Amino acid sequence: MRSGIHPVSRPVVFRDRAADTAFLTTSTARSARNIEWADGNTYPLIDVEISSASHPFYTGNTRVVDTAGRVERFERRYGRQS
Repeated sequence: MRSGIHPVSRPVVFRDRAADTAFLTTSTARSARNIEWADGNTYPLIDVEISSASHPFYTGNTRVVDTAGRVERFERRYGRQS
């Protein structure tokens, strides 16, 4: 393997803004902001909009979509093609 071509993997904190939770993991992502973690060390901080803490698939808060209403509305608007 050639040296110097792979990005450096280091500990990074990802904070889910929707669920107000944070995860410490390793990543190659860079950030200019830092946060002090519970262990007393300072790590780069990356804010994300959604993670497993707030995604409906993982939390079980799924929405039921009214597909029948959508089909009927489409047929009213554009007519049924036989």
